[in-house]
Amino acid sequence: SLSLSLSLSLLSSFRITARAMMSFARGCSSMSSPSFSSSFVDSSSSSSHVSSRRTRGTRRLKGGVLVASFSDAKAKDDKEEESENKMVVSITGATGFVGTKLVESLLKDGHEVRVLTRSIKQAKKKLKPETLPKGTLLLIEPTKWPLGIKGSTHVVNLAGEPISTRWDENVKKEIMNSRVKATEAVVSAIANVKEESKRPKVLVTASAIGYYGTSDEETFDESSNSGKDYLSSVCRAWEKAAKKAEEMTNGETRVVFVRLGIVLDRDGGALGKMLPTFQLFMGGPIGDGGQWFSWIHRKDAVKIIRESLVNEELKGAINATAPFPVKMRDLTNSLGKELGRPSWMPVPDFALQALLGEGSSLVLQGQKVLPKELLREGYRFEYETITDALNEIVNE
Repeated sequence: SLSLSLSLSLLSSFRITARAMMSFARGCSSMSSPSFSSSFVDSSSSSSHVSSRRTRGTRRLKGGVLVASFSDAKAKDDKEEESENKMVVSITGATGFVGTKLVESLLKDGHEVRVLTRSIKQAKKKLKPETLPKGTLLLIEPTKWPLGIKGSTHVVNLAGEPISTRWDENVKKEIMNSRVKATEAVVSAIANVKEESKRPKVLVTASAIGYYGTSDEETFDESSNSGKDYLSSVCRAWEKAAKKAEEMTNGETRVVFVRLGIVLDRDGGALGKMLPTFQLFMGGPIGDGGQWFSWIHRKDAVKIIRESLVNEELKGAINATAPFPVKMRDLTNSLGKELGRPSWMPVPDFALQALLGEGSSLVLQGQKVLPKELLREGYRFEYETITDALNEIVNE
């Protein structure tokens, strides 16, 4: 038929950007899992392997977990190591778009980081020690997660399978289970630490603004009800699993759900996938451009997670979104101006639907979300407007 021929013709014309569209959908998903991280501790072998030349030595912990320090400075004395200001943070999903910067930020400020990873082999491949600040990292396999969590002061849970793919029932099940089961494992490990002095006092877990569902008209904050779609159900189950850490420790472990918006920066996420198409003069809005785009600069996302670790007033849900969300067309117009490129080539709904099926809802529908709790606490965003964020990212 004519309509079918036209559709195939249009799909062909978008051949150059098809991969970018799928990547964009992947980056747009604020529920997308960071890939699992590596560190300088190998809990799967009896000897440590450290690739950094700066490494000064290792020491063995029980259970076969090795700690590798790669600091050039002399060893700190015990009093300094036990400083009240020093955190020991266990992290799942630590090599993802947000996780890598969180690790870097914590190490830079002298905190110890324990990376809870699914695969040490894959973690080692992704590790780039020469790019990290001096400090101490641990790499811990799943069977040793409880050992890593014991003695940690804080835990950050960023784990979960990516959702930007064509969904079927099996994929949906994995999306749900990867988040809930990883969270349950973390919560169980926290609750099973019997010595209160060695039990983490804070659990910060990722969630997503997908909690609220989608709408072109409503404005959501932390007091808003959850939506009724599939992603909303995932977020509810995710948060419910994390909430048990508070219940199982009689309120001794503070729990924060960081509902991340669409995280922006140059080298990944949604924006990292959009930049190549704009540089080829092929940029434009997704769909009709009228959907809301609730975003957050990656630097602010990391700062908000860190604020959640130390600010005892933050409990329950907080929206990690900039205070001024925009429509998709406003985002692409602003990006085009910053790059000196036109924003004239929209990606039609049917093209994404053909590629992603039900998963296309990630980018064709949106929600206007405001960070009411963060603003109430006086958090100062480094990047409040999309113009400021894009200017920094593009000209960095």
